[in-house]
Amino acid sequence: MGEIVRFIPKAEQERARLIREARAIYDSIFPPSASDQVPQASEESVKN
Repeated sequence: MGEIVRFIPKAEQERARLIREARAIYDSIFPPSASDQVPQASEESVKN
């Protein structure tokens, strides 16, 4: 009986959905693990 129900406007729900979709697209193009490999490759080419 002490539960609090928060009203979330439709615009806020849509905004959150769009952000999740954009993040998924970004991660599919630029995987998080690839960003760790790029600096290592550039450092090796500079040393050689």
